[in-house]
Amino acid sequence: MLIELENTTKIYNRGRPNEVKALSDVSLLIEGRTMVCLQGASGSGKSTLLAIIGCVFPPSSGRASIAGKQLSRMPDRFLTIHRRETIGFIFQQFNILPRLSVLDNITLPLLPLGISPAARKARAQKLMDQLSISHRQNFPAGQISGGEMQRVAIARALINNQPIILADEPTAHLDSRLSMEFMQIMADLKKAGKTIIIASHDTLVAEHPAIDRIIHIKDGRIHVP
Repeated sequence: MLIELENTTKIYNRGRPNEVKALSDVSLLIEGRTMVCLQGASGSGKSTLLAIIGCVFPPSSGRASIAGKQLSRMPDRFLTIHRRETIGFIFQQFNILPRLSVLDNITLPLLPLGISPAARKARAQKLMDQLSISHRQNFPAGQISGGEMQRVAIARALINNQPIILADEPTAHLDSRLSMEFMQIMADLKKAGKTIIIASHDTLVAEHPAIDRIIHIKDGRIHVP
């Protein structure tokens, strides 16, 4: 299994008056080369589950193994390295820097790695060609359309060729046509061997034929409807 969670609990502000148990004894197995949709109301624990899978932080208790590494055993700096090598993130707000060019936005994750500018551009060029945004590479990212911005976010998530792609409400600001385009890109990535986990309320996402499984989260637990 690429992702294994066993009795995973996450508590924020433990021992304080504002203590919150965001996840409670969650056990979950996700195979590689699949696409999963996480669904749940705001505050259900969905985002916390996504963050643990994304190696943002380890669980408070229980076991979480992501791509063969147990998170609770990893110091913070090794957790950061594992996240960088393993996880590509696509954020709800895209997190694009509007004054930087499309190319510079895509190559941002490569800057801490000491990769030469030429090699960075070569990696980005391949992705831009695949996503049909090469003609925008020198444009300030704030001057491109919402659909193009989503493709920039996808290219940035793929720039390190990570095996796991996480997307948090990626279609929240897209119309139905662009949402379908996004899901087709995700379906193609699954065919190419990526494991994709999408947190979304969008029925267009959940009902897409490329989705292998829907996981419902309620009150910090996996809920069977």
